[in-house]
Amino acid sequence: MATLADSFLADLDELSDNEADVLEEGNDDVTNMEEDIDGDLADIENLNYDDLDSVSKLQNSQRYIDIMQKVEDALEMGSSSISNQGMVLEDDPEYQLIVDCNGLSVDIENEIIIIHNFIRDKYRLKFPELESLVHHPIDYARVVKKIGNEVDLTLVDLEGLLPSAIIMVVSVTASTTSGKPLPEDVLQKTIDACDRALALDAAKKKVLDFVESRMGYIAPNLSTVVGSAVAAKLMGTAGGLSALAKMPACNVQLLGAKKKTLAGFSTATSQFRVGYIEQTEIFQTTPPALRSRACRLLASKATLAARIDSTRGDPSGNAGKTLKEEIHKKIEKWQEPPPAKQPKPLPVPDSEPKKKRGGRRLRKMKERYAITDMRKLANRMQFGVPEESSLGDGLGEGYGMLGQAGSGKLRVSVGQSKLAAKVAKKFKEKSYGSSGATSGLTSSLAFTPVQGIELTNPQAHAHQLGSGTQSTYFSETGTFSKIKRT
Repeated sequence: MATLADSFLADLDELSDNEADVLEEGNDDVTNMEEDIDGDLADIENLNYDDLDSVSKLQNSQRYIDIMQKVEDALEMGSSSISNQGMVLEDDPEYQLIVDCNGLSVDIENEIIIIHNFIRDKYRLKFPELESLVHHPIDYARVVKKIGNEVDLTLVDLEGLLPSAIIMVVSVTASTTSGKPLPEDVLQKTIDACDRALALDAAKKKVLDFVESRMGYIAPNLSTVVGSAVAAKLMGTAGGLSALAKMPACNVQLLGAKKKTLAGFSTATSQFRVGYIEQTEIFQTTPPALRSRACRLLASKATLAARIDSTRGDPSGNAGKTLKEEIHKKIEKWQEPPPAKQPKPLPVPDSEPKKKRGGRRLRKMKERYAITDMRKLANRMQFGVPEESSLGDGLGEGYGMLGQAGSGKLRVSVGQSKLAAKVAKKFKEKSYGSSGATSGLTSSLAFTPVQGIELTNPQAHAHQLGSGTQSTYFSETGTFSKIKRT
């Protein structure tokens, strides 16, 4: 019977065997990885960056040769080679050739960039500042081919290749450059690379001319909105009609935009970035102040037209005409002057009596809720005297002029109302004294509801009273009569 120690030893042996297998597999993977790395390094070492053919291989590819041959044949045949309109678009060989041309134009763009890097690396020894002054690859290749090994740029005519301001900057910079003339073999390779870049650019223009000639069939609505030439350039840059349809309008606006070379000038007056859209007729006829809005509008409508054409929604092009009319109407609406500001007439006066409550009850309510002297002082500030506050130091609720001025009354002293004045006048006119006899018991004190005890003259109104029973209770001539019993 195996003991516990024997079972532990057996487990350890199994673990060691498994670790050995894992290590062997790991060594095999490392060996394979090293072989792959060695193979990649061998490929990199085999690349010769001094040889243009090892860097640029597109012109020697069979795909490039076949497509260019078909394009040249189609251009020679002219419009007679346009396919039948009833055929399905995806099955049409003409459409397939256009799709291939769009893909080839993108490949040509990438190849031109690769050749531009090759030229820039070679020519940097001669004129290192030129790449920062001329950004476009084709313009750079033309300038390099024109200058060559010339040291004095005043002897080189760059007119027609660059704007006059850039030519002046290039000439001044070349006079102070630290570069040295290139050897003959390096210069020859650089010029050959320039020729290849220019040849690729010419091939790209030929492809775009072919696509432009077929745009009325492949994208009728897009051609109606922006024109056949611009539509071909947009499709070629985007990589096809389907790729253009999937692109947002803000990116369509920038297709074909070049980097601005300001040559040290201010960016305040530089125009906004815009691509092939600026070549359209609508953009050129729009006033400069509205061109940025027109560019955004054109890009959005062109995207809608491309989406219609990608699904073959309207082969007749009526949708494109509708979109173009909308663009024209909007631009005309932008140019209209604002409407004149009409004088606002005064409102008609309200001749009807307002339903406003009045009377004693309303007056009493106003007297009851009138603002108090305390609130008036709290809302008032005295110049040059700081107010007291609930928390001190200006914090909390301010007390205004409370405690600084005022009588201390909480409510406004309301004047005597009309009703109370009438009552007082009535009681004053009426005498509240005792009888008008000249008796010694006659009192000069009268009790009134308004003033309380009042000192009055009982003989003051004697002349206003009549005689007889009006002045005395009993008649002056009257006596007590005695009635006899019978």
